[in-house]
Amino acid sequence: MYCTCGSRLVLFSATQASTHFRTPLHLEMLRAYPKTTPSTGGSVPTVYFHHSEEDMRYALKQPWASIGSDGTAVTEKGELARGNPHPRYFGTFPRVLGRYVRDEKVLTIEEAIRKMTSANAAKVKQFDRGLLRPGMAADVTVFNAATIIDHATYDKPHQYSTGVEYVIVNGKVVLDKGEHTGARPGTILYGLGKQ
Repeated sequence: MYCTCGSRLVLFSATQASTHFRTPLHLEMLRAYPKTTPSTGGSVPTVYFHHSEEDMRYALKQPWASIGSDGTAVTEKGELARGNPHPRYFGTFPRVLGRYVRDEKVLTIEEAIRKMTSANAAKVKQFDRGLLRPGMAADVTVFNAATIIDHATYDKPHQYSTGVEYVIVNGKVVLDKGEHTGARPGTILYGLGKQ
């Protein structure tokens, strides 16, 4: 487990160990950790290592499994570059396309793209997205299949991936030859539960 301060739980426990740990170590650490991170307001964001590479390859091969990320908006610099987020915030899709498609051939590029686009859109019932067809929202990513790869690591997560050349959101170019245009045409997509 990683904590947002960038330290592993084992290292944290070694530095915090003292005679006041009378309950199981993990419970006491949960009480002590927020005192060491006032910038998070007592929140204890973590990164868990809960599956193996073998598990990942198996999951990617399943036809019903889609590919997504629960990462939020982050940047390499500025206000959104705080903390120590999971590397997937910066590289979920480039990792799949570069490592599991191109390098390891775990799945085809066509299947990976379907799992990243139309499969996810259908799951959340956003039927105007996920496919390139007339009348659909124009959300498009153009990448170089020979160079796309993630660079974010657990120790240095704030690193953009390479190989993504253009991103179009709602018909507007947001990334042009790898550079952000300043355009912000995205909108909140509400599901069926919104009333």
